[in-house]
Amino acid sequence: MVGDVHGHLAELVHALHDTGLLDAEGNWAGGNSELWFLGDFVDRGPDGVGVIELVMTLSRQAAEAGGAVHALVGNHEILLLGMRRFGDEQVPGSQGPRSFARSWLINGGLRSDQDRLTDEHVAWLTNCPVLAVVDDHLLMHSDTTAYLEWGGTVEEINDAVRAVLASDDLSEWWEVWRRMTTRYAFRGPHGSDTVDHVLEALGGSRVVHGHSVIADQMGVPPEEIDGPLVYADGKVVAVDAGLYSGGPCLVVPLPYEAGPGAGGSETVTER
Repeated sequence: MVGDVHGHLAELVHALHDTGLLDAEGNWAGGNSELWFLGDFVDRGPDGVGVIELVMTLSRQAAEAGGAVHALVGNHEILLLGMRRFGDEQVPGSQGPRSFARSWLINGGLRSDQDRLTDEHVAWLTNCPVLAVVDDHLLMHSDTTAYLEWGGTVEEINDAVRAVLASDDLSEWWEVWRRMTTRYAFRGPHGSDTVDHVLEALGGSRVVHGHSVIADQMGVPPEEIDGPLVYADGKVVAVDAGLYSGGPCLVVPLPYEAGPGAGGSETVTER
């Protein structure tokens, strides 16, 4: 399991090599292993398209070796694709300036990623799911209940989002971006109950998410993070260690058992 990479290709390659999933030439070495990426390949780092291309290549190579590499769509992929499709077109009904171009720039979009994005990249990204249940784990990019606004099952939600991304409806595209930017649904005194509600609807016994940086949730510097954050009575695993802000690139095995260190703590300080 890999969380938000945000264009840091070299760090991703290093982490996958260290875990034995890549060989010295950068090719798949994981055999029949299964690897999932939780989205946010782009923005805030130097080579988002390079990350996309690596994951696409590993997906092909892993399949040939009897393994599998899959990816979820993150909110920054929606931003990247929305910028490509709609540019600076004003979102209908919005108060004040609101467009994908504006949000893309504010949120670390790189012109180099837009320039290198191809129709093949777009087709692959728009076919990726937003949710998956893998080995009794519910995988999602964003720690939000907003996914349930698209349907009551993983299949319904994935189909609904794919339908939007196949359309030219700017308002619906914006709604995907807006919903997937929300976060922290599983924190606080009611977090465990919220997780139960989501799992009951969508399946699995544990949520795994990216999107919300572990260091931000814990109130510590990113460089102190050395593993995932387990919280909400052990029902949620956060894997975004804040690579773009100085944290590590985590490659997390599932099921994950929390160990010592900042990243393994089960306590989240409310701020």
